[in-house]
Amino acid sequence: MLNNLENDSIFTPEQVLENRGRVAIFIDGSNLFYAALQLGIEIDYTKLLCRLTGGSRLLRAFFYTGVDRTNEKQQGFLLWMRRNGYRVIAKDLVQLPDGSKKANLDVEIAVDMMALVDSYDTAVLVSGDGDLAYAVNSVSYRGVRVEVVSLRSMTSDSLINVSDRYIDLEGIKEDIQKTPRQSYPYRPLSSLGFLDDSRDREGHLEIPE
Repeated sequence: MLNNLENDSIFTPEQVLENRGRVAIFIDGSNLFYAALQLGIEIDYTKLLCRLTGGSRLLRAFFYTGVDRTNEKQQGFLLWMRRNGYRVIAKDLVQLPDGSKKANLDVEIAVDMMALVDSYDTAVLVSGDGDLAYAVNSVSYRGVRVEVVSLRSMTSDSLINVSDRYIDLEGIKEDIQKTPRQSYPYRPLSSLGFLDDSRDREGHLEIPE
């Protein structure tokens, strides 16, 4: 496998020129949301899509998330994502005996990676979940280059070990976060649902400290 480049910017000029071919992006929405909370940032999903594509030919960008279909704010966020370059795969949240809610989309991510393996040359997986290591290894054997993007403290070593390139979100957070002047009408989703909804007087959501 290639050397670990977690301290690199995700796309230097040299990397943009390399032949990444057709790129397919697979985003674990819950994993990314909690990574953003750890970093203390709010993701700008337009910037994220541009950054991950990096000038290459984008086949499709998938966003996987648990959802409460009765929550209008969540539905609004998903609608915005669909209209701004993402193919959303939503799965209903299931309430567990302890009262928490969860929707595991590892199977959906793995199946889509395998089903489309002949249609793309580079897979960008935004997740640190070690359960996806087998799928990553499988598509690699089919000749696909796999780049894993996630927060190092939330990333399984097994996933890094089977990827061709690993990028730590810490190193690119300034390129994918919203600027202070930007407003964004919806919160990212997590497998556990939304955190408490806090808004300023203009109705913009704020990330809690």
